Amino acid sequence: MFKYDDATKLQQQAAMAEQNYVIRPNDLLKLRVYTNRGELIIDPNYTLLREIPNQSTQLRPDPNYLVDINGVVKFPMIGEVNVNGLTIRQAEEILQKSYAEYYTQPFVNLTFTNKRVIVLGLPVSKVIPLENENTTLVEAIALAGGLDRDSKAHTIRILRNNEFYIADLSTLDGYTRTNMIVEPGDIVYIEPIRRPVSEALRDYVNLISLVTSLTTLVIVISTL
Repeated sequence: MFKYDDATKLQQQAAMAEQNYVIRPNDLLKLRVYTNRGELIIDPNYTLLREIPNQSTQLRPDPNYLVDINGVVKFPMIGEVNVNGLTIRQAEEILQKSYAEYYTQPFVNLTFTNKRVIVLGLPVSKVIPLENENTTLVEAIALAGGLDRDSKAHTIRILRNNEFYIADLSTLDGYTRTNMIVEPGDIVYIEPIRRPVSEALRDYVNLISLVTSLTTLVIVISTL
């Protein structure tokens, strides 16, 4: 799986500076808006919460907001906003200005809910949510459960859009050169080490057990 590699391109990807994710079509966003510059968030003595009527403290739905194919997302009260290509911080600044029409000194918190990478080839394949930006390849593999003794650490394949890269994490030099920052949508394939003898024994273990049992039975009968 994924048999193409360009070492130069991989080194270029691994050497890229850290950068923020940008909002793209089909992203899902979670929005939270607070008043008074987010005063409620840092209410250490719960003074503000005690002033809120009980019925107002009930949990409210926390929906996801879809960025459509044109990069536009529809938010409550302020309507449609074009956020395509913006970082989370840039989008928050725009939304704070929009919500200032309705709230006093609004504080907007915007987060991604669907940025992820897929890790294949381990005993259990996993979809890893990218809760932190600039997650490295090693961090993504660790979140998926890490490499085991049957994993080829020197030929880890990364599929990004229409390009393939092969990372070598078997040595310190390989780690330094190829521990790239993963991007949302990357597919990481960890090829298992093939062990023909043990795999053959595992495939035929039931047959061998049956033959052994029959042989033992024949020997017992012949000695009677």
